[in-house]
Amino acid sequence: MAPLLPRSSAKRPSDHVVTLIGKPDCHLCEDARAVLERLREELGFQLEELNINEDKELFRQYWEQIPVTLIDGAQHDFWKVDPTRLRKALGA
Repeated sequence: MAPLLPRSSAKRPSDHVVTLIGKPDCHLCEDARAVLERLREELGFQLEELNINEDKELFRQYWEQIPVTLIDGAQHDFWKVDPTRLRKALGA
């Protein structure tokens, strides 16, 4: 028997966690943070930051790409945050 109301498995933007991997004194990281903060206010996702200098594995994996953005733990982008691309990836 089919449900009366269709169910959507799509997440809302506010259901996602966006992670910024960067380091102190990085102008690209500061630019990415500013874009992510504006989008967080608009879309309501959770934003976390990780310092590449405090984690050897992150450093090994991403040192040439910072800033790196992850969505729910999967790499989304690096070097720059494209607001349109991020909105689309978050389902906004």
